[in-house]
Amino acid sequence: MTARTVLQQADIARALTRISHEILESNRGSSGLVLLGIPTRGVLLAQRIGAILDSIEPGAGTVGALDVTMYRDDLAKNPTRAPNPTDIPADGIDGKTVILVDDVLYSGRTIRGALDALSDIGRPRAVRLAVLVDRGHRELPIRADFVGKNLPTSVEERIFVRLLETDGIDEVAIE
Repeated sequence: MTARTVLQQADIARALTRISHEILESNRGSSGLVLLGIPTRGVLLAQRIGAILDSIEPGAGTVGALDVTMYRDDLAKNPTRAPNPTDIPADGIDGKTVILVDDVLYSGRTIRGALDALSDIGRPRAVRLAVLVDRGHRELPIRADFVGKNLPTSVEERIFVRLLETDGIDEVAIE
């Protein structure tokens, strides 16, 4: 099966810029915002969004990482998953608005794991979800607050998010 590119570098940049503006608008500014990327590509996307927020409102880009490996409900099936470092900003998440950032929203199970992980770390004022791609097929009642692109897919198709930092190219492809 051949891959079909659905987002290129400029499309991804525009989507992240739009998401950044939507985050600031919904939060009424950058006060109390913490971006937590879900490894691997969610962390990179959170860093990019943080940089965009910082360019709009200096000091707005508080970014960290939230590892959900041990909170996944498929750990018994995939025990070889290597944990990634969780990196919570020094002032924590209590009372803050946490924006979880991931590359693709599919079943919702990764986000459920992220919510469980957050509850072990602290008590945010609110939790929002930003994703580059929402492909549908939810198994849990989870939806993204900020979406770069809705890409309805069949369950047989796969979405590949490639980012410059890890893959040498910015693109989203369906195979």
